[in-house]
Amino acid sequence: MISLLARLFIKDYDDTEKPAVRQAYGVLCGGVGIVLNLLLFAGKLFAGAISGSVAVMADAFNNLSDAGSSAVSMLGFKLSGQKPDPGHPFGHGRIEYVSGFIVSIFIIVMGLELGKSSVSKIINPDKVSFGAVSLCILVASICVKLYMTFYNRNVGKKIGSAAMGAVAADSLSDSIATATVLICAVISYFTNINIDGWCGAAVAVFITVSGCRAAKDTIDPLLGQPADAEVVERIKKIVMSHDEVIGIHDLVVHNYGPGRMMITLHAEVSDKSDFCHIHDTIDNIENDLSEELGCNAVIHMDPIAADDEETVRVKGQMAELVKAMDGNITIHDFRMVRGITHTNLIFDIVVPFGFRLSDDEIMEEVSRIAKVLDPSYCTVIKVDKPYENKR
Repeated sequence: MISLLARLFIKDYDDTEKPAVRQAYGVLCGGVGIVLNLLLFAGKLFAGAISGSVAVMADAFNNLSDAGSSAVSMLGFKLSGQKPDPGHPFGHGRIEYVSGFIVSIFIIVMGLELGKSSVSKIINPDKVSFGAVSLCILVASICVKLYMTFYNRNVGKKIGSAAMGAVAADSLSDSIATATVLICAVISYFTNINIDGWCGAAVAVFITVSGCRAAKDTIDPLLGQPADAEVVERIKKIVMSHDEVIGIHDLVVHNYGPGRMMITLHAEVSDKSDFCHIHDTIDNIENDLSEELGCNAVIHMDPIAADDEETVRVKGQMAELVKAMDGNITIHDFRMVRGITHTNLIFDIVVPFGFRLSDDEIMEEVSRIAKVLDPSYCTVIKVDKPYENKR
């Protein structure tokens, strides 16, 4: 259904890189979610009323909150599509993450409320009477929620949306919750054993955990995540396609919402290069990144002694030695300043988060390593951390 509606109402529906297309998908899925959840609420409210089941009634109001969540998600996509303004020069894309977080809060609150009702039902159990109509409504609800999980997850992957992922997680938790209620209904129908409160409690735990996971998925981009490995590889491929660039480091991808990136990086070039020529090359690379990734790019040029054999040799030796400390450690911006009594090795070292040594201990260890190569070597080191995901 979503695919059909997308073809009918979304112009260029296949071009999901366009902000307008992403926004249209979010609004469409939000609108469909509101309609389906309201229908489920009405059906389960009726089923809960005729059966007297607290689990079914709680599940009904869970769907009502889902309708509200869909409205929040739809509003989030609508607001995130606003153009940059003086107060928000990087646009409003992160509103999508905020809306996803609000959805996750709805999920958690509903889980806690359901848990409260279920505990009350366990302490003071009431007679529950399920009939064929109630059972059919629950089965239909599971099918609808599984469909909603499917289309929200697919659209979320298609447009790269954490908010849609949160809605998909909510739909999946709802389908499992309703399945648990259905199992409870079947057991009660055939055995007259009242486990309605216990089933409601199990559903509450599942919904709350699902909400916490969805909240994490939307909070992480707001706090700042390392760049996706696939994006990093695309950036490196574009930059390194220019022969003048020897290497890159200090790559940072700033995320201001889906489709809104700012990239900063250092490009290593030969210190013998013509300044104006390299400046022109850097401009071309920034334009290539902008055209292919739809981002703003700022590149710092780092001249290195690529033609100095001793510098290249010593850099290679130091790189291998520090790598022995940890395979993920790298060095860059390597320079040698030769003096009468000693030679300074000046470079940055990139150390993974959570490394067993402190920054001071790392510098001491690297200094010791350099002395092993040559007692006249003195190290001047800056310790960096990686800002990108590794494959």
